[in-house]
Amino acid sequence: MTRHSRWLIALVAVAALAVPAKAQNGGEGASQDIISRQLEAFLSGDFPRAYSYASPDIKRIFPTLERFMSMVQTGYLPVLRPGNYAFGKSEQMADGRIQWEVLIDGPDGKGYTATYFMELQEDGTWKVDAVTLRRGAPGMT
Repeated sequence: MTRHSRWLIALVAVAALAVPAKAQNGGEGASQDIISRQLEAFLSGDFPRAYSYASPDIKRIFPTLERFMSMVQTGYLPVLRPGNYAFGKSEQMADGRIQWEVLIDGPDGKGYTATYFMELQEDGTWKVDAVTLRRGAPGMT
């Protein structure tokens, strides 16, 4: 077991204690589900399905699947090919979006934190509105 895998397992254990109670509030559970679905779509190579979880703003910036995937492949490889991943803390933002920290073992064996910004759509579904990626655990850059 690598050092990064032990790091992720420890963080998963801590997150598991905090997330279930929070996930029942508001849209946190639904938004977390969308993030999981997108990550699973990337892992299975179902890129059209992964793109379907992007917000209208993301689709305006990347209007085709090819452009979207080019962006993901060049800047978000740990999201495209996560080893293990676990949810950290979530926060309801003043603008109505939900921010999630997702702890990821990248394909390079290093740990990353992907911060997802989830946006509620008029039809009641949640979409990925932005993702930032940094190496290391929350608070460790």
